[in-house]
Amino acid sequence: MRKFTAIELKKLNSQLRGVAPSEIIQWILSSCDQPVVTTNFRPYEAAILHACVKVDARIKVIWCDTGYNTPQTYKHAKFLIEQLNLNVKLYTPRETAAYRDAYFNGIPSVDSLEHEEFTRQVKLEPFQRAMAQQQPDVWFTNLRKGQTSFRDSIDILSYSKDGILKVSPFYHWTDEKLDGYLREHKLPNEPKYFDPTKVLNNRECGLHA
Repeated sequence: MRKFTAIELKKLNSQLRGVAPSEIIQWILSSCDQPVVTTNFRPYEAAILHACVKVDARIKVIWCDTGYNTPQTYKHAKFLIEQLNLNVKLYTPRETAAYRDAYFNGIPSVDSLEHEEFTRQVKLEPFQRAMAQQQPDVWFTNLRKGQTSFRDSIDILSYSKDGILKVSPFYHWTDEKLDGYLREHKLPNEPKYFDPTKVLNNRECGLHA
């Protein structure tokens, strides 16, 4: 996948606004070699997973499981993996939860000095390992405008810190519109998701910003 200039990226994002996610995905997949879609099975992740596998049934799905998901999220993940026949590449922290419980005395407060190391162990290191092993040239995500201040600054197409083209086909979609997508395709949602590295929904964990 060739790298777009800043001017090209701005023009493409303007042209793609209002285009159906399936068409965006189809266009991108027609010109890349190693696409991946990342997921943590949080709310509305079913939409991006469904949209991607409808175009490429064997697209690699990177799941970095922190080990701190709720029982509801694990059941939701199992259902979607089976229902959509997802080609999941699972990555987990090198350290066990028991190790972290001993080392950090549980999940560190977001204001503590230990939180940065905790985040590195449970999320950043597994993600970096996944990307290094899978070597994607395109990264599909379900980032959307209005989620965080950083996400408001990107668009449908953007580049990651490592220069990978990041594609967010549902970027301009509201929760209400996504609810309609899930109903139309008979897909479940998962409101009980918990991210131990963020705690608050409007914080970034470090993967994107």
